[in-house]
Amino acid sequence: NNLSFVPSYCSASDSVAVQLEKGRRFFGRKYPEMRYLAYFQAHTNTYAPLPVLQRLYEEALGVEGVDGLVIGTRPDCVSDELLDYLASLARYSHIMMEYGVESVDDGQLRFLNRGHTFAEACSAIQRTAERGIFTTAHLILGLPGDTIPSMLSQPSLLSGLPLDVLKLHQLQIVRNTPLALLYDKQPPMFSSLFHTPEAYASLLCEYLRRLRPDMAVARFTAQSPPEMLVAPMWGMKNYEFVDLLKRKLREAGARQGDLYVGRP
Repeated sequence: NNLSFVPSYCSASDSVAVQLEKGRRFFGRKYPEMRYLAYFQAHTNTYAPLPVLQRLYEEALGVEGVDGLVIGTRPDCVSDELLDYLASLARYSHIMMEYGVESVDDGQLRFLNRGHTFAEACSAIQRTAERGIFTTAHLILGLPGDTIPSMLSQPSLLSGLPLDVLKLHQLQIVRNTPLALLYDKQPPMFSSLFHTPEAYASLLCEYLRRLRPDMAVARFTAQSPPEMLVAPMWGMKNYEFVDLLKRKLREAGARQGDLYVGRP
């Protein structure tokens, strides 16, 4: 449900420039000197003919205060022609591709009805990075069928890819989605759901230890609006969770990459 993360000031009926101007006004009161990246987040932001995409991206880059683009998309919806165009933009603007990888397990991807494989994600990441474009992968932890060993097998696979940034978050059951209906009918399927922030932080502590140390982690959690969330109900802000994770790392004497096995 895209409504669980799309900002309130964004409307598909507005132009890209108008949406960005609304966002600037929203944040400008608190951060008057801030510069911005235009985040094409919801849905598949490469699913259009190249001339249409060029118009949208260049409209965003033309807004005062915007220094670059972050483009969220699927790994099976990126052509070499588009990547060549984005590489040309990257010569003078910050361009980052954010791929919804979601899982390294093809069985999980079929369960999620993603319509792509992990191999396709690896190909998209490789083709993007080799053009000098910043590359991000987004994954969800705690999917039905996930186990602690299966989740802790992810870092070594991801570390072998030319990723600059990783975004992680816990599975959230959001109202008015097929997953919410399944959760209501078959709750035992969701035994891997992280019902407490402490359990998730413990998993992440071990996950980070196995991750390549030079890979930035830009997100650890998601925070859907309470009125849209079915489970898990943590009642915790994102910054509070980061503090919890830092504390667990300190208590364990651990850091990102200290158990990483691979090339330095």
